[in-house]
Amino acid sequence: MIDFNQKRGLTLIETLVAVAILGLMMGAVSGLIASLYRTYGYGLEQSMAINEARRGIEVLVREIRTARTGDDGAYPIETAAGKEFVFYSDIDSDGLVERVRYFLGTVGYGDQVTECETFSAGGSCDVQFSDFLQGGLISAQVRVLVDGDFGAGNEYADIYANTVSNLGRVCQSGCNDCPSNWQGTSVFDVTNHVENGSISLLADARSTVDPICPHAMKARFEFSWQEDLSAFAHEFKKGVTKPIIGQNGQVSYPSDQEDVSILTSYVRNSPPIFEYFDAGGNKVEDLPARLIDVRMVKVHLIVNVRVDRAPNDFELESYVQIRNLKEE
Repeated sequence: MIDFNQKRGLTLIETLVAVAILGLMMGAVSGLIASLYRTYGYGLEQSMAINEARRGIEVLVREIRTARTGDDGAYPIETAAGKEFVFYSDIDSDGLVERVRYFLGTVGYGDQVTECETFSAGGSCDVQFSDFLQGGLISAQVRVLVDGDFGAGNEYADIYANTVSNLGRVCQSGCNDCPSNWQGTSVFDVTNHVENGSISLLADARSTVDPICPHAMKARFEFSWQEDLSAFAHEFKKGVTKPIIGQNGQVSYPSDQEDVSILTSYVRNSPPIFEYFDAGGNKVEDLPARLIDVRMVKVHLIVNVRVDRAPNDFELESYVQIRNLKEE
């Protein structure tokens, strides 16, 4: 006789199927949640980048509007190019006129330092710099210093690039034996010696350089370069240089005193950031513009955190007339 009240459990196969279905459902839900978080994250990052750019443009417009003659007598506008605008303005209301530069970061700089040494008389040592470029090389130089047995006129080191190109000598005069500090500083232009983003440098000591220090020679190579990043530059920057008053009262704006900050790192402009218009409202077509023609500046930024994902490009645009040029 069959007992219809008897409880029947799941079979092993049914249990495995249920677990598999549950796993698929959980995976799908997790993927959906992750996708939503990513989308939200990109959207938030885009919103922050747009707000940064908007605040930057608001400040830029205010500063351009009050452009004036530099404290050194320079014309209010120094450069009017498609992706760089340089002008003079008292941006902090301290009575001094700053040199202000807004630009897309298309030039990069870098430096690396490597040392080597040799313990044999007349020995040599070499270093290698590679994979340091992101863009195209503009210029490169190396500063070489040595330490060791260099007290006599016939004790010096020849410096080579890529083992074959003699750049010059270090410590042929004016150096001492075992000073325990760097000496004989020499700087060489090595722009033409960088090959495929790499360069090797060698210091070859004369046979009279002996291991009395106890090393014979230690060499320090301070390598620096400048590169063109225009192919993938996305940082919109601001540089400010305060005027320096010399002992004779002469005012200057030293380039090495420029304080540079990043306004936004996500500018995607192919078209110019800056466009210029004359007193009649006509667009100045030839850039860099003839400075005396410029009366109004248009600023146009395209901002996008990730070009391969939504949201899409966001465009910011503003026009500003330079007050102090209206009547000129």
